[in-house]
Amino acid sequence: MSFLWGVMGGPSAGPQPSGAETIQKLCDRVASSTLLDDRRDAVRALKSLSKKYRLEVGTQAMEHLIHVLQTDRSDSEIIGYALDTLYNVISNDLEEEEQEENLTKVDDLGSQFTEIFIKQHENVTLLLTLVEEFDFHVRWPGVKLLTSLLKQQGPQVQQIILVSPMGVSRLMDLLADSREVIRNDGVLLLQQLTKSNAAIQKIVAFENAFERLLDIVTEEGNSDGGIVVEDCLLLLQNLLKNNNSNQNFFKEGSYIQRMKPWFEVGDDNCGWSAQKVTNLHLMLQLVRVLVSPTNPPGATSSCQKAVFHCGLLQQLCTILMATGVPADILTETINTVSEVIRGCQMNQDYFASVNAPSNPPRPAIVVLLMSMVNERQPFVLRCAVLYCFQCFLYKNQKGQGEIVSTLLPSTIDATGNSVSAGQLLCGGLFSTDSLSNWCAAVALAHALQENATLKEQLLRVQLATSIGNPPVSLLQQCTNILSQGDKIDRRGSKVQTRVGLLMLLCTWLSNCSIAVTHFLHNPANIPFLTGQIAENLGEEEQLVQGLCALLLGISIYYNDNSLENYRKEKLKQLIEKRIGRENFIEKLGFISKHELYSRAAQKPQPGFSSPEHMMFDHEFTKLVKELEGVISKAIYKSSEEDKKEEEVKKTLEQHDNIVTQYKKVIREQDQELEELKQRITTLMSQNEQLQATVTQQVSQIQQHKDQYNLLKVQLGKDTQHHNSHGDMFQMNGIQTEEVSKLKEELEEWKNKHELLQGQIREKDFLIEKLKSSQLEIGTTELSSQSSRSGGLDHSNELQKELEMLRSQLQLQSAEISQLLIENQKLQVMNTTADPVLGDSGAIVAKSSELEGQLEQQIKELKSEVKALSEEKESLKQHLDSSSSTVAILQDEKIKLQQEVAESKKEQDDLLVLLADQDQKLSALKIKLKDLGVPVEDEDDIESGDQGDEDEDVEEEEQD
Repeated sequence: MSFLWGVMGGPSAGPQPSGAETIQKLCDRVASSTLLDDRRDAVRALKSLSKKYRLEVGTQAMEHLIHVLQTDRSDSEIIGYALDTLYNVISNDLEEEEQEENLTKVDDLGSQFTEIFIKQHENVTLLLTLVEEFDFHVRWPGVKLLTSLLKQQGPQVQQIILVSPMGVSRLMDLLADSREVIRNDGVLLLQQLTKSNAAIQKIVAFENAFERLLDIVTEEGNSDGGIVVEDCLLLLQNLLKNNNSNQNFFKEGSYIQRMKPWFEVGDDNCGWSAQKVTNLHLMLQLVRVLVSPTNPPGATSSCQKAVFHCGLLQQLCTILMATGVPADILTETINTVSEVIRGCQMNQDYFASVNAPSNPPRPAIVVLLMSMVNERQPFVLRCAVLYCFQCFLYKNQKGQGEIVSTLLPSTIDATGNSVSAGQLLCGGLFSTDSLSNWCAAVALAHALQENATLKEQLLRVQLATSIGNPPVSLLQQCTNILSQGDKIDRRGSKVQTRVGLLMLLCTWLSNCSIAVTHFLHNPANIPFLTGQIAENLGEEEQLVQGLCALLLGISIYYNDNSLENYRKEKLKQLIEKRIGRENFIEKLGFISKHELYSRAAQKPQPGFSSPEHMMFDHEFTKLVKELEGVISKAIYKSSEEDKKEEEVKKTLEQHDNIVTQYKKVIREQDQELEELKQRITTLMSQNEQLQATVTQQVSQIQQHKDQYNLLKVQLGKDTQHHNSHGDMFQMNGIQTEEVSKLKEELEEWKNKHELLQGQIREKDFLIEKLKSSQLEIGTTELSSQSSRSGGLDHSNELQKELEMLRSQLQLQSAEISQLLIENQKLQVMNTTADPVLGDSGAIVAKSSELEGQLEQQIKELKSEVKALSEEKESLKQHLDSSSSTVAILQDEKIKLQQEVAESKKEQDDLLVLLADQDQKLSALKIKLKDLGVPVEDEDDIESGDQGDEDEDVEEEEQD
């Protein structure tokens, strides 16, 4: 221990050893000591020397330190010292004084030691296992060391971690650590790990990184949080930028909705700290990563829709129109809103409806254009507004029409109370600020992009130049300013103004023969263009020459030969005489060879370092690519080739007309097919309903048949019982008491017969009622429906009464069976009384008289039975007739229900049409009000009419 005491600063008798010698002895101590305490003290001493003697410790001790990590894992203290020592050796994060002294050596040392460490892949794997340890003294140094390795040799370390089992997953656990220091350094580690490696980015994303990072941002206070929020946002950008899979996963996981609270900025907007500005800037950039124009169109479109539906676009527009927002945040917000609405019709429509909180309220587009044409605004902000306007008009014919309509004579506000977008663009186009000229020209060109109808409508715009002079068209005014460019005093580059006007004219005249004719109608335009192209000017003017050549080529290519003096052939001859074809093509090639042209062609956003570099627009570069080759070919074509080309165009137009006619026929046939399919479906449904009703009716008929057969069988049994009852009476002996009982029963039968006749009368009355109600059907659909329901109710009552009759018949059959039993008893008594009857003659005489009486009574009973059977038959007939009337009523009810359903359908269609008309009227009224046209509502008209009536009444009273 005396040796270590000398190293740590204790007194020593001999001369002091050098740093290299001390480190060598410490390394030997680490390698040879058997006691853990000795090795720990030696490693601690190496740690203390590692910053001052970085090279010596790295070259001599690295192998021994790695051996300690492998063998002494049970002791967390020595492991922590070893990791700290390796971090000091590999890391370049030295103090400022040392960095100034050893600035050149620092980077080389860190990368060299890192290369030595990762040469054995097992070292990185060992480090990953140590990072899994929960002990703070092991885990935190391990995280810092791994982060330093990734900074020095990122791709190599990434590959080692990627191929190691569960390598990325182990590091993801750092985000769940409860100790903020480790969690925050874990975020920094993942930042380095995910740089430019799509495979690791996907693994990290699918390890639930988005959820954990968004939770950390929320816990730290969103945009008001500290540097931890900044680190999390940078990691999110690494995971999402140029990674379509992760972007889709982020959108599908509904994480876009969780970004909305980030942009909830208070009304006061005071206290914008530097960290808050940085956080909000990164948050806006993260939104832009999701909706960037460089992403696949489908992914961008789906993210744009998600941003709108979750209310994030509304939140961004609120920041856009708020006061007190820092300039850089406002600029980035404008750029973000631009890319959120670019090419998305729904978002563009919403942005067009946003109003600034001013008095009177103005559209946000107008307010932004005011900033664009105001030369006092920062250059970066003006570029952002121009980009926003371009994105608003991108693939938005509706928005283009609204902008151009503000320039047309019929829609200009005569009172001058409100400033329109068209007036601002014209003001910027003709101002003395060259940057405003360029921005207004490019903005107006985007309003005409790929829209031939608007190009024709813009020809109607007339401008009042001065009092007393006639108005001049916008096209003529642009060419006048172009020709007088050098004579007008301007702030900024004169070339910039001319380039902007030439880009506007090229966009305007391309693919619009009428505009070309208007342009050629001015006799000064062609000589000006040829003069500009033919001159030998400096490098700055070469760009103007190239654009003049492009404009002249467009005038030739899209010329319809309507002007005799400026036909295609004559213009080509003019180029041949004045300029020369080769010289013309060379001047035309100046555009695409220019450095600023290649910069503008890279991305849609205008990214200019200074106003002087603001020359080309991204969409215009596409137009140049499209027209450069075509114009070169058109210049060398002969008149015969032109004629052939015109003939081919005519035939193509004819073919196009034929194709359009066929398309119309096909559309009509498709509509007819759709209508027929709908009719088939309705008929199929009606057929199914009818089949269901038929099956119900068949089952009901079968039930009625079964009931009829039962009644028939029961009536046959009743007749048999009566006949057998009469025979028994003839065979039985003479007993007066039994005869009296039979008479009483006959009386009861008569009473029941009268009751049945009364019920039959009631049924006849009901049937007559049904017939009379059936004749009254047809007055109105609703009354007919109610009568049908009444008839059905009566038929139900008849069925109930029939069931009552059946129950009565069953009771009668039961009584007949009782009579048969009594008859059998009488037979038994008759056999016992036979000897007594044979003895006396008087009794025989009396019995003969009684037999005669019984025969008469039996005859009467037979006649009554016949009458009952006839009445039953009549009841059957009534039942049959009632069932037929019920079936007829059911058929009529079905027909009436169909008619009612059709009438309801027609009423619903009328109501839908009325509702659509009301909505259209209200929308038109709103549009008219927005355009400044006075529109009276119905309530106002009624109140006005009422007021006029009141005035008339008062005048009459005064008279």
